Amino acid sequence: MSISRRNFIKKATVVAGAATIGAMLPDAVNAAPVQVPKKWDYETEIVVVGFGGAGACAAIEAANAGTSSIILEKQVEKTHYPNSRMSGGIFHSTVKEYKREALKQYALALFSGQNLPWKLESEEDPIVAEGLADLWADYIPNIIPWLQSIDPAFKPTMGSFVSKGASFPDFPGAKDSGYSVHTSSFSGYTRSMTGTKDLPYMQKEYGEAFFALLKKGVDDRKNKIRVFYESPAVDLVQNNKGEIIGVLADQKGKTISVKAKKAVILTCGGYEYNFEMRRAFLEGQGTEGWAFYGTTANTGDGISMAMKVGAGLAKVGKAASRLIAAPPVRHNGLKIGIITPAVGRPHSIMVNAFGDRYLAETKITDDPSRYFSYKEAVRFNIDTLRYPNSPSWLIMDQQIIDAGPLTNMAISTSAYDFLPWTADNQDAIKRGWIMKADTLQQLAQMIKNHPENKEQMVPENLEAAVKKFNEACAAGEDKEFGRRKVTLKPVEKAPYYAMPLYAGGPNTKGGIKCNEKRQVLEWTGKVIPHLYTAGEISSALKFVYQGGGNITECVVMGRAAGRNAADEKPL
Repeated sequence: MSISRRNFIKKATVVAGAATIGAMLPDAVNAAPVQVPKKWDYETEIVVVGFGGAGACAAIEAANAGTSSIILEKQVEKTHYPNSRMSGGIFHSTVKEYKREALKQYALALFSGQNLPWKLESEEDPIVAEGLADLWADYIPNIIPWLQSIDPAFKPTMGSFVSKGASFPDFPGAKDSGYSVHTSSFSGYTRSMTGTKDLPYMQKEYGEAFFALLKKGVDDRKNKIRVFYESPAVDLVQNNKGEIIGVLADQKGKTISVKAKKAVILTCGGYEYNFEMRRAFLEGQGTEGWAFYGTTANTGDGISMAMKVGAGLAKVGKAASRLIAAPPVRHNGLKIGIITPAVGRPHSIMVNAFGDRYLAETKITDDPSRYFSYKEAVRFNIDTLRYPNSPSWLIMDQQIIDAGPLTNMAISTSAYDFLPWTADNQDAIKRGWIMKADTLQQLAQMIKNHPENKEQMVPENLEAAVKKFNEACAAGEDKEFGRRKVTLKPVEKAPYYAMPLYAGGPNTKGGIKCNEKRQVLEWTGKVIPHLYTAGEISSALKFVYQGGGNITECVVMGRAAGRNAADEKPL
């Protein structure tokens, strides 16, 4: 990336406005067609755009089929932090005893919901959804053996820190699907409380272990796979038959052309840091009301390129998100978020911009609701014409500050130096990322004066919300919202603290329209020849999301794209 992590905080500025935005939506209608180069700088069978989990799996699968590829990656090699690397490294599989049809039906519910009797419509073309569910049922029982074929030393945990099985037990097939969830590791354990990016290969955990394994798979296939860092793709090259025959990239300021004899696969992530795409696609206040805690390199490049050659879009506003904190640090004019497991912990509550509680806080961190809780943050009040829950506020007492870090320091933005954090939380307090006051009334006034609260906070409301919550703790039951009982510990020990919360999470999920073969489609459903896609840029999880789904589809959909692209006849 262009900014060193050491200097990131110094150089990050809170500058909004279109003039600061590096990536804009293209004018796809009026875009001039890209000319076919008279002479190509490089030639290969497959060009993979984006070296994340999906791109790595696609290239490895293609190499296993005897097909060569070049991976174009925009980030600098030394600080190459794709979302899959920054993640918890969680993925889905099955126990030994499972029923394939049940597994397919559970996947179908996740992807489209078309097998739910109450639903008016499928979230995906029903035929495509059936095909994707078949892929899921065929591939995920073999995910661990496939990963271990890259390195037998890979020993993921049984279960994960988010879930152990099917998060939606009432979905068709959930009971007999044999669903299991695992966390990436080389020891069978995940014990690190801080990031493992600088540790030796065999000591890596979480997403760091997952991506280290895939990088090894790419490195071990150097006779078939080349990686070009600092080479962001900028355009797809299409011949007069409409076939995609290559890619133009910006390699350290020089335009290079890479011919793809078989196919191009777009795996370059979502649009988390594209200002105009955020404003166009995300619900509610798409730029200021959201934050993301994945890589800042995701700027919707693949979506832009695909649109220019006629690709349709599918559920492009979808995101794997909840409510998260966002310190006043920005990239491309947009907030950088931080994973916030502290929401719902004892000695804390969450209130809206006016100081009122509105949700059981544990719904933000518990399955199955945690990746849909962002819907509450973007809710629009049709009477007041406001977004009352954006921002929301995490209200805490001294006991939660003393209990440990408010973020997960082993993964996400704090583990990769985007947002530095200390285990005692004191650095964030000194920076003002966490506000501190001796009384709740003083804290409420600080929130009211915060530039993003817009003077909406009512101090009396906050004091009343804390009092009512503390009474629920004393009674042992949150009758108003039904918060998980074990977390019912009062907010009572001064000083008091607050952090703003926004809709957000690791990544967006909607994007390019494609079929079950991972071929990119026009709006009409017509295939754009020799163009494929996988990963967050074209997620299959269009209805609901279970934690670990993104990493899972990196393997499943990445492998499928790589295999199908390898089967193409050379142009």
